Amino acid sequence: MNAVIFDLDGVICFTDQYHYLAWKEMADEIGVYFDETINNRLRGVSRMDSLNIILEKSDKAYTHEQKEALAAKKNAIYVKLLEQMSPADLSDEVKTTLDALRAKGLKLAIGSSSKNTKMILKQIGLGDYFDAISDGTNIVNSKPDPEVFLKAAEFLSEDPKDCLVVEDALAGIEAAVRGGFKSAGLGEAATHEKVTYPMETFRDLLRIV
Repeated sequence: MNAVIFDLDGVICFTDQYHYLAWKEMADEIGVYFDETINNRLRGVSRMDSLNIILEKSDKAYTHEQKEALAAKKNAIYVKLLEQMSPADLSDEVKTTLDALRAKGLKLAIGSSSKNTKMILKQIGLGDYFDAISDGTNIVNSKPDPEVFLKAAEFLSEDPKDCLVVEDALAGIEAAVRGGFKSAGLGEAATHEKVTYPMETFRDLLRIV
């Protein structure tokens, strides 16, 4: 194994609550019901796909332009909330494990559908840490399509079979499988029937690679 590609949210750090608060504020403004259960369906899903899931509860039809405006509004709220993040949002376990993987000579990359990936990494003190970043700014298809991971492998000049994908979402493991990657799953992702390595903690990576 030559490289490890990490999902960002739920793996390196946690921004779930900020996403929830931003979607909630947007939904409240247009009078659409939104709760934690619906929010759980949005994990690992692109912004526009997430909006379409939320709008299932609406009795109004929205044009593409109106949807773009709603998605932009949600993102503006979310980005404002992200300004609260700091290096304190990066756990010692994650940082020491990343450093140990790097010491083993592995290339490290991010594969995230988020268009705010670079901002989040900067906020938590990892702005220049990774060898490559593939995110929502360079892909067309979100997970479970493997595009974001395939691009990350390409940026690293590595074959997918020589890379390990680390995920916390079922859609992320599905994307890894479709792309020909080995996978390591945390949380819900550890229950995927095709995950290569189920994990209980982030530190478990050190016994895998």
